[in-house]
Amino acid sequence: MTQVAFAHPFRALSLSFKRAPLAVREQLALDETACHQLLRTLRHELGLTDLLVLSTCQRTEVYYAARADRSTEIMQALGQLKNCLIDPGWQPYFEVMSDAAAAARHLFAVALGLEARVLGDWQIIGQVKQAYRWAVQAEAAGPFLHRLLHAVFAAHKRVQQETSFRSGTASASGAAVELVAELTAQLASPRVLVVGVGSIGADVCRHLAARNAFDRVALCNRTRSKAVVLAAECRLDLVEFDELPTALREADVVISAITCPQAFFTPRLVAETMQCNRKLFVDLSMPRSVAPAVAQVPGVTLYNIDAIKSKTSAALELRWAAVPQVHAIIANHLAELHTWSQTLRVSPLIHQLKNHLEALRRQEVSRYSRRLSPTETTLIEAATRSLMQKVLKQQVLHLKRVSLCDGAEPLLAQFSKLFAFENERAS
Repeated sequence: MTQVAFAHPFRALSLSFKRAPLAVREQLALDETACHQLLRTLRHELGLTDLLVLSTCQRTEVYYAARADRSTEIMQALGQLKNCLIDPGWQPYFEVMSDAAAAARHLFAVALGLEARVLGDWQIIGQVKQAYRWAVQAEAAGPFLHRLLHAVFAAHKRVQQETSFRSGTASASGAAVELVAELTAQLASPRVLVVGVGSIGADVCRHLAARNAFDRVALCNRTRSKAVVLAAECRLDLVEFDELPTALREADVVISAITCPQAFFTPRLVAETMQCNRKLFVDLSMPRSVAPAVAQVPGVTLYNIDAIKSKTSAALELRWAAVPQVHAIIANHLAELHTWSQTLRVSPLIHQLKNHLEALRRQEVSRYSRRLSPTETTLIEAATRSLMQKVLKQQVLHLKRVSLCDGAEPLLAQFSKLFAFENERAS
C-alpha cells in the first residue's frame, strides 16, 4: 500500500473490542446525548477542530485535529462525562493514532467494515454518517474532516459497486439471527421476542422476518409508535410494553437491543418468567442490557455482543476475498486526499495574494473614478475585477503545483514574506 503523509495534524483515539473487554467498553459507550455533550466539551473547552465522535456497540472513538497529542485530556473528558475514573491502568485499552495518515486510514477501515467484528458490517457506515451530521451540527467539522468524510462515503459507494465485500448478510444482527437459528434448530416451533427496536433491533427483526423459520416472532419497545411501524413492515406480532413479563414467559429466545444505562433484564426478572425448561438470551446492547448474572439462572443460556462470532459462510468467504480490493480503493482515496491536503498549505498564501491584488485594484479604480460617470465606473470595476481573477487563477494554479513538490516550504515562505511586504506597501 502506498504510504502518504499529511501535513494536517489529524489524530484519532480508539477504544474498541480489539483491545478493550466488554466490561470496559460498556462503561464508556455514548448515546446520542452524550456524543453531543462530548463534542461541545472537546470543541469549546479543549479547542479541538475537525472533531468526530463515533460510538457503536464495538467501539468509542474520537477523531480530531491538534498540533500536539491531546489523547490524555480527551480520556479525562470522556471519563468525567461517564462518571468513570480512567486511571493509567486503562491506557492499554486505548489506541492512540498521532499520524494523520494512520488516523484517516483507520476511519476508512472502520466505516467500510474492515475493522468490524463481523467483516463488512454494513450498519457501521450509517453510524459514521450520523456522527458526521452531529459534528456538522456542533460546528466542529473543519475543511479536512469534510473532505475526508466525503472521500469515505465515495469509497463506500465504490466498494458496493465494484467489489463483493458487501455480499450476503453478515452484519452483527445477521450473525445473531444465524446463531439463534443454529441454537434452536432442534425446537419444533421456536418463539422469538425482540426487545428494543433501534437500528440494531430493527435490523434483527428484518432478518428474522426474511428467514421465516420461527413459529412466532414478536417485538416490544418502550416507545410504541416505533414498534407499530416496524411490526407492520415486517409482519411481526406487537407486544405492548406493559405486557412484556407475559411475553418473556412465552418466549424461547429473547434478543435484547435496548439502549439503557444499566441492565434491564436482571436475574430476578428472568427467574420469575422461566416457565419453559430452557431460554436463550442474546444481548446486542451496549452497555449490556442483560445482567451477566442472568447466565446463572437455571435453564438460561446467555450470549452477549462479544460472543456473536462471524459465521463461516459463502458470503463471508467472498468478503475476505474482496479485502485487497477494498484496501486498494482506500489507498486510491487516501492518495487523492493527500494531494488535496498539500494544497491547504498555500491557502493562507492565496488569501494574501488575493488581498494584495484587491488592494491594488481598488487603489487604481479610486484614482480614476472621480473623473468617470457612474456607467464608466461600473465598467471599470467589472474589467479590473475580471482581469484580477484571471491573473489570480494562474498564480493560484502555480502555487498549488509548487505545494506538491518536495522541499516546497522555503519557497512558499519566501512568497508569504513577499506578499506580506507588498500588502504593507499597498496599504
